[in-house]
Amino acid sequence: MLRKGAGPLLDDGESLLDVRCMAGEQAAADSSYGSLHNAAYIPPRYFSATAHNEGAEDDDEEEEEEPVRIPSDKKITQQAPLSPGNYFRDGRTKIDFVLVWEVRARKKPHAKRRANDKEPPQGRRTTSSQQRKDLLAQWRERFVQNLQSAGMLLEKEETANEKKTISFLKLSAPWDVLVYHAEEMCLRAPLQVQPSPDFNTSARIMKRLCIPNVLAESVPKRPLDYYTCTFRKSKMDRFLGCADHDTYFTSTQRHRIVSEILETTAYGKRKMAEVGVSRLLTEGAYSAAFPLHEGQYQLPKYEVGPDELNKRQVLFQYWARWSKWYKYQPLDHIREYFGEKIAIYFAWLGFYTAWLLPAASVGTLVFLSGVLSLASNVPAQEVCSSGASYLMCPLCNTCQPWNMSDICPMAKLGYLFDHPGTVFFSVFMSFWAVTFLEFWKRKMATLAHHWDCMDFHEEEERPRPEFVAMAPARDYNPVTGVKEPYFPKKDRLTRMFTASMVIIIMLCVVVIFLVTVIMYRGIISVMMFHTGNPVLRTQAGNIATISGSVVNLGLILLMGQVYSALAEQLTKWEMHRTQTQYEDAFTFKVFVFQFVNFYSSPFYVAFFKGRYVGYPSNYGTLLGMRNEDCGPGGCLIELAEQLFIIMVGKQLIGNVQEFIIPKVKSWQQKRSLDRVRGGCDLHRWEEDYRLVEQQGLFDEYLEMVLQFGFITIFVAAFPLAPLFALINNWAEIRLDAHKFVCEYRRPVAQRAQNIGAWFNILEALSHLSVIANAFLIAFTSDFLSRLLYQYKFDKDLSGFVNFTLAYAPLNYTQYPMCRYKAFRDNNGNYTLVYWELLAVRFSFIIAFEHVVFFVLRAIDWIVPDVPESLLVQIKREHYLAKQALAEHQDILLGAGVRQTPPPHSNTSSSSPHPSRRRMRSAPDTGHW
Repeated sequence: MLRKGAGPLLDDGESLLDVRCMAGEQAAADSSYGSLHNAAYIPPRYFSATAHNEGAEDDDEEEEEEPVRIPSDKKITQQAPLSPGNYFRDGRTKIDFVLVWEVRARKKPHAKRRANDKEPPQGRRTTSSQQRKDLLAQWRERFVQNLQSAGMLLEKEETANEKKTISFLKLSAPWDVLVYHAEEMCLRAPLQVQPSPDFNTSARIMKRLCIPNVLAESVPKRPLDYYTCTFRKSKMDRFLGCADHDTYFTSTQRHRIVSEILETTAYGKRKMAEVGVSRLLTEGAYSAAFPLHEGQYQLPKYEVGPDELNKRQVLFQYWARWSKWYKYQPLDHIREYFGEKIAIYFAWLGFYTAWLLPAASVGTLVFLSGVLSLASNVPAQEVCSSGASYLMCPLCNTCQPWNMSDICPMAKLGYLFDHPGTVFFSVFMSFWAVTFLEFWKRKMATLAHHWDCMDFHEEEERPRPEFVAMAPARDYNPVTGVKEPYFPKKDRLTRMFTASMVIIIMLCVVVIFLVTVIMYRGIISVMMFHTGNPVLRTQAGNIATISGSVVNLGLILLMGQVYSALAEQLTKWEMHRTQTQYEDAFTFKVFVFQFVNFYSSPFYVAFFKGRYVGYPSNYGTLLGMRNEDCGPGGCLIELAEQLFIIMVGKQLIGNVQEFIIPKVKSWQQKRSLDRVRGGCDLHRWEEDYRLVEQQGLFDEYLEMVLQFGFITIFVAAFPLAPLFALINNWAEIRLDAHKFVCEYRRPVAQRAQNIGAWFNILEALSHLSVIANAFLIAFTSDFLSRLLYQYKFDKDLSGFVNFTLAYAPLNYTQYPMCRYKAFRDNNGNYTLVYWELLAVRFSFIIAFEHVVFFVLRAIDWIVPDVPESLLVQIKREHYLAKQALAEHQDILLGAGVRQTPPPHSNTSSSSPHPSRRRMRSAPDTGHW
């Protein structure tokens, strides 16, 4: 049995209940995890509220808190096993959580080495490595004892060979423990079933229009929708299904409760914050802690009906398969299985993908309109028919002059990305971005209400395990009054300032790489021009741009990986107390860097390239090389090429990584376990241990937010960006779904009511896109110069090419009378047309921004964040919850749950369908 206090520390295989899964031996009747009575494990201290800790600290040390004990007077009776699966060996006790740790066998010292050593062989046990192992074993022992005192049911399985032992500790929370913690955590409890509401706008529209909806699909085992309110033990008889203890709490609720117990159970001194399974995982005492999946995701070999599938199989068959790419996501099923936080991510991803449909459609139409009107492009026709009329100045100091007619194909292609339709599309996408965010806020509020998260707020968070382990001091928490690890604020600010300097240095490295790519393009252009090949000479700029974009993409991905690892270490070093503070700081660091990393090159091409070239006899230089000028087709087509390569290339590489990396990690896990397990059939906990641990949603959100920036900030240059984003997101949803269902361990369900800080980032990007597109149209596109020429000279744009070209200055004797693109006179000075055009450009920017932002504010004002009907329903339900939880109420639920509203209800006239309301608690009933 496990023993506390002084004495020799037993090995894991001796101190824990030894049940080897391969041998199939029966457990002993008495064990450290409780006694076996009628196929149920009851902790020895479970029935006693006065049990004391045998291993208490000395009197001069700070007294530790006793773990929570849940008294019970129930007697366990003999019952037949239910079914194999996620149960203890009795077949009835549900497995709510599994703790896993690995212990390597001690190596026997070599005979010769033992003879030569002056120290006896027993002294080897005092090495630092062995002391560490003994300490971890002691922590596990005390942690298990405190879990028993808290009322948990435990059972152990082992898988071992001569080199390693893998131990699985199965945990189950009995009814009294669940009830106690459900009230402490303010879980929601069902009062009455109600019809499931339909929040799918597109389905309702198609139904009204009598259009067959191929996107809809009947998914079996749809979770029921309930009137709910905060759980109260004293009101147990008012809750639906309270008599069935096995099914009353859902699996995700049980996981939350057990996870809360694991996070608040001490394994050492509380004054040293030696509390919680998270820190034990960080210290290496456990290698994994996870709830179990509900069976296999593959269908059995024999035929089964849809209602016979488990929840995981339902998600796989109706969501994670590639054949379901055009079906609605079963969000209620996802929420029931993975929790609200993950469900809201997939709801946002699906909502964003659906809104990409109109954006992709309009963008494709704009692009096709450019294709259809290509033949009517007068400037391109003038270029193609110019012959040797326009002798252009050399592009480099060692290059030869060239004829403008040589760039005929590029002049035609440039029109596809620079015509009046792109201006319309820029305005459209600005309105689209803000309207999308406004309607997402409404959708987010509706889902939060539907999933009982409307009033959810994080409680006082406990310190992070890494913070606890590294904090140099202790101080009282001003909120809880508990003494806990503390890090001085002044020292943290100093570290944050230092980390900011590191970020600035890394951003400078990004700029250095950008300059390197610019120089690479210049070198490649000169090399292509000097080959003498007419095709390579005319396409030198194109080849340099495309190859430079590929090199830039490689540098972007490399720098992103390096910086993510660096940002993680910097954020840990800053010593943020809570996980929320840590995630916010990490999100800020990574996003700022990735924003500069991904967008610096497009920003350079859009707003700086070709601006500081100079003119013949007075060219601007950078490190001895002439500054880059826009290519023959203009900077807009180069920007489109760069966006295509960076955006689509990143998406392809990211999808391949998301598909391959989890499979490789899972294969490594399986290989490691199979070496110990052998060829025997695996239990559920072993199969789940072979899966990959889910690392959160940060990378998923970051990928989509960066994509959102590409399709909004530079959309004037790349109308097809929403189409490529739509195609990628269709694949992204199924890839993520497959990972969560098939490749990842089941995460603990977490509550959330929105997408957090990512929404603020999306709003900032949508506003930045308005400014960027205004400058892009004004300075990078030829739209305004064509408009000015039509107004002053010719509506048909005849002679526009000659209008945009200037003659080389008279002092440029190398190639006199050559032409270059600028509004300058023969002395290199700006002409009056340049200043007129500059005034038009700034006027356009001011008008564009003011009109767009005014309409955006109008949309924000017209479209409320929360639907009015939902506000009325929330107020009504708060009233009903108070009625349901009233202390002196003779009739069950009173008027609040009756199908017919009370005759004197003030809201009966405005709420004709009371059966469709969900009952919730008033705001003052507490938060989970």
